[in-house]
Amino acid sequence: MNRSPRSRRHNLSDSTDLSAFIAGLPKAELHVHHVGSASPRIVAELAARHPGAGVPTDPEALAEYFTFTDFAHFIQIYLSVVDLIRDAEDVRLLTYEIARDMARQSIRYAELTVTPYSSVSRGIPDGAFLEAIEDARVSAERELGVVLRWTFDIPGEAGLAAAEETTRIATQMAPEGLVSFGLGGPEIGVPRPQFKPYFDRAVATGLHSVPHAGETTGPGTIWDALTSLRAERIGHGTSATQDPRLLEHLAERAIPLEVCPTSNIATRAVETLESHPIGEMVKAGVLVTINSDDPPMFGTDLNTEYAIAARLLGLDAPGVAALARNAVKVSFLDDTGKSRLYEEIDAHLAAWQRQA
Repeated sequence: MNRSPRSRRHNLSDSTDLSAFIAGLPKAELHVHHVGSASPRIVAELAARHPGAGVPTDPEALAEYFTFTDFAHFIQIYLSVVDLIRDAEDVRLLTYEIARDMARQSIRYAELTVTPYSSVSRGIPDGAFLEAIEDARVSAERELGVVLRWTFDIPGEAGLAAAEETTRIATQMAPEGLVSFGLGGPEIGVPRPQFKPYFDRAVATGLHSVPHAGETTGPGTIWDALTSLRAERIGHGTSATQDPRLLEHLAERAIPLEVCPTSNIATRAVETLESHPIGEMVKAGVLVTINSDDPPMFGTDLNTEYAIAARLLGLDAPGVAALARNAVKVSFLDDTGKSRLYEEIDAHLAAWQRQA
């Protein structure tokens, strides 16, 4: 059964109207990175606080700095920003400001991918790191109306030592906002099956499995994530369309793909937006969600990604609202929170249709 929004032509007056609808649409985001969400203003502020890091302190210069030649170059630049997060105050500032940016986009709920190992290995005590993100989480919900939850991910390029440390923090320290366990970083040269013991331990404590897979490698990586890592959602999954049997499996099992169109272009995983496989995914009946990944680094935000998806899929306002409902449905938000967000989405659509 096709559980994804059906493609259709929007009947609003023009794309500007649809963009306005998207801007006010209550949304959930499931694939967005903590450090990768640092706005140019925050990155510049952190760079000024920590001179000598090689990161521009001028927000305008950051646009050129965040132009990537390939995925390996993206990782290099990403890690240079990670190096700017040097104490708990930096962590708290970054986390709260991310929530502020989300509130401006009508994002009500987000599962933020956090990489504790990157900060702890650079000298921030694990307890101080967790206290900082939790304090920001509580404040963001109270002051901004944005509900944050955490996905703790293993930085795959750092190997099994990073996997062990991430698993220890996730399973033994277990902050209140933690809901899932992931795997990020490069896929090439980082086989997924080696991380099976760590995912088994995380899942045994009740965490959900949401690894990245099939962004810069073929569908075999996605199969490995499903079979070895017990994936409940797949981060990116761009190459899934290369394997009809995999598409059928994803559709039949209602295993969602966390699609990030602009990210895939920026990292050269996909050549052009016009050639992005999201249309094939939806046509095959795969449930897709729309996400921004590392938005400031890619010059985007979630509203922009929804507008891109609407264009690629030929969606009108109800179709876009269906995409928003997808994200809520497959999120790890509690049932009460899901019901409330569904009601907000439906109310926004109904009000828009009355005005039209």
